[in-house]
Amino acid sequence: MKMEIKHFEVKSYPEMWKSLGMDVGRFEKMRCVLGDIYQTTYLTQENRPEAMDYFNWIVSEIHGGRIAEILDAKKQKRPVVGTFCVFIPEEIVIAAGGVCVGLCGGSQGPVPDAEKVLPRNICPMVKSSYGFKIAKVCPYFQAVDFIYGETTCDAKKKTWELLDKEVPTYVMEIPQMKRMRDRTLWMEEVKDFKAKIEEITAKEISFDALFKAITIINEKRSALQRLTSLRYHNPSPISGKDALLIEQISFFDEPVRFTQKVNELCDELDGRIRNGISAMPESSVRIMVSGTPMAMPNWKIHNIIESSGGIVVNEESCIGTRYFKDLIDENSNNMDEMLLKLTERYMKIDCSCFTPNNDRIEQILKEYGDSNAKGILHYSLQFCHTYNIEAVKIKDACDKQGIPFLSIESDYSPEDIGQLRTRVEAFIEQVKV
Repeated sequence: MKMEIKHFEVKSYPEMWKSLGMDVGRFEKMRCVLGDIYQTTYLTQENRPEAMDYFNWIVSEIHGGRIAEILDAKKQKRPVVGTFCVFIPEEIVIAAGGVCVGLCGGSQGPVPDAEKVLPRNICPMVKSSYGFKIAKVCPYFQAVDFIYGETTCDAKKKTWELLDKEVPTYVMEIPQMKRMRDRTLWMEEVKDFKAKIEEITAKEISFDALFKAITIINEKRSALQRLTSLRYHNPSPISGKDALLIEQISFFDEPVRFTQKVNELCDELDGRIRNGISAMPESSVRIMVSGTPMAMPNWKIHNIIESSGGIVVNEESCIGTRYFKDLIDENSNNMDEMLLKLTERYMKIDCSCFTPNNDRIEQILKEYGDSNAKGILHYSLQFCHTYNIEAVKIKDACDKQGIPFLSIESDYSPEDIGQLRTRVEAFIEQVKV
């Protein structure tokens, strides 16, 4: 799907947005801003893979064509479920014939709306997400039938109580430890999640349907694993910004189509590696980013790194490897066994909400070595206490291994870009030495 790009535009669908009860006038302004930011951030890159044209197209239709697909699903009585976390088992939604879309907010725009209700000193992702709904400036929030939240942090689980007044919101309890008793609780939560989806659809999920859904999502995650492994080549055939964009789109796009397009991109990247074609100068310093998720359109840190002499070669985060590093074992003989294997896969997620969480530190060190990175930048959203505190242990582990480490805390505002750029440039110079 080749796009001739002169001026990039996120397509406008005012009538559809009006039918969803949105604040169309305000959203039109946000649409134009997103298009301008995307053009400046992404389309000024040199030597991008041709297969990125598909992902450009997805961004152009992210609030239009994709929403139309979701509304068609609703007309077919297929459930549309909004989620905020990689702990929510999307396989169960797919098995019910539904659509699963990520709703995490990555924009500063609706934060002031949220701050009229929520405290200012909480996670910007929570404020952005809540603000999108109450300001009626996100078609995904307006299109979903219901939302599934989770209990990974205090700000989230209390905000879900308020969000439930705006749209039906169910909450999945996530244990904070990984003992056998916690696995039992998690298994019960997975079963309850399945039962709720079945109640909504008035249809029981069959063994065959869940098996097919598991293979679909396993294939999507495998494609993202393949993309990540290609980034590990030195020099990298794709920029970190483009890889981040793909990871973000994985939470919005139709999964079978997305998998096909990622694999087509990977085929091109294989060829670029064979032909010695890299996305950025070979002298670019290879940086691994770890920490909190970067919901679309939060491209700030990657843009700073890659305009300061670096290239991002890995994301250890919920938007990155934490989402797709593990697959579900497809060898099951009955529904209970399949649900157990699904639960076991989700228990491998090493979110900072867990205590202890040594698995995450080991995973970071492994990914650092695999990616041929030369330094780690740990990124945490403001007031995300678990990631901010866990950064202390990660720094200790890096110090022992002699790994250059920089910890950054930020929000979605552009106000700190100059300060962050100064710190990142100094870090890249340190890594070069």
